[in-house]
Amino acid sequence: MVKSTAEIAKIRHICGIASNVFLSMKDWNLSGMPLAELFRSFKIAALKAGADDVSYLVGGAGPDGYTDIIAPPGERPLQKGDVLMLDTGCVWDGYFCDFDRNFAIVDACETAKEAHRKLYDATDAAMDILRPGIRACDLYTAMDSIIRPRGDMAGGDDVGRYGHGLGIQLTEPPSHTEWDTTEIKAGMVLTLEPSITYQANDGTDRLMVAEENILVTESGCELLTVRTSRELPVIA
Repeated sequence: MVKSTAEIAKIRHICGIASNVFLSMKDWNLSGMPLAELFRSFKIAALKAGADDVSYLVGGAGPDGYTDIIAPPGERPLQKGDVLMLDTGCVWDGYFCDFDRNFAIVDACETAKEAHRKLYDATDAAMDILRPGIRACDLYTAMDSIIRPRGDMAGGDDVGRYGHGLGIQLTEPPSHTEWDTTEIKAGMVLTLEPSITYQANDGTDRLMVAEENILVTESGCELLTVRTSRELPVIA
């Protein structure tokens, strides 16, 4: 689970490539584009930017939010009021990044905006305590205390995990769950991946997931991804 300096450099490099592709999306004309076409465009952009492969790309989109993050992309055109998420595992020289980004198409409902803020704050809570010597379950607790304060179960009875290790596999140990007591050590590369459910304007539930890639240092942590903003990014 502890990576060498050379391994960290490879992961840092692919995180930078994917981060730049996500940043470029603000200039893409997405309104009216089918999600399947967006998937193809993202893969092409990542390969042109220097990724060796885009072996993992999932996501979802819909009015006020999405309900599934791993379904195959469909041909429905993106529309005003949609919330879009893409989650990518790009590869460079055998090493993965693994993070996602959420966007609003022109605008989004207030509950979606607030969900994005809460996920950002949950990531902050984990980063605030992330240092060698804590446990994976401590990261889970820090994030869950923001997502579901005072045991509020609105986020679901079983949220699974809020992140994991990363390296030559997209998903490696440890797992940020309430049961994983793995000690966090300097040199680990981790994802922080809180998730939340919220109610859309039509009264049905939507899902939102946020993810960043983090290096554990001797004194704390360092972002390997270019972090998203606290406010839900908008693509006009």
